[in-house]
Amino acid sequence: MPLIKDGQFVADSWTVLEDEAEIPPNGDVIVSLERYISEVDVLVRRVGRVGVALENTADPEEIAPHLSDIDLISLTFPAFTDGRAYSQARQLRHHLGYGGELRATGSVLADQAGFLTQVGFDTFEVPSGQSIDVWNTASGSVTLAYQRGYEGSRKTRDKLQTSPAPQLTPDCAAVAGQTVPA
Repeated sequence: MPLIKDGQFVADSWTVLEDEAEIPPNGDVIVSLERYISEVDVLVRRVGRVGVALENTADPEEIAPHLSDIDLISLTFPAFTDGRAYSQARQLRHHLGYGGELRATGSVLADQAGFLTQVGFDTFEVPSGQSIDVWNTASGSVTLAYQRGYEGSRKTRDKLQTSPAPQLTPDCAAVAGQTVPA
């Protein structure tokens, strides 16, 4: 699958290894969390970077003790409607302090680009035929965030702080059990 990084298609130097595949002595490899934990000594002694594919059902805390030795974490979107990898990415970046590469794989669409970058993804495996122009436009399309802790543009936060609070209509106030001043 094509790989997007920094707004452009790039060559992928990583090889995804199945659990039964032999570990090569060098090169960048991505292994399952289970394989990483069972063969960590072999993986960290070899020449090349090590990545871990984290299933979207896994708790990122399982990998926390090893984050300093992991260069890439691949998070899977099995369907575009399954957003668990967003939560994993946020937890890895903001709660566990992971500073390596976070890769989105699986059903990754341009429509999600802005949200993916917002939670910390920096590389994206996308379907063949995906337009880089469409991806880049979509990645900059999210200009307003409701999540606490979002480090988005200062301009967006300023807009929220200077906007007047919405006023209740008499009908809405009645439903809420409030009165609207005349």
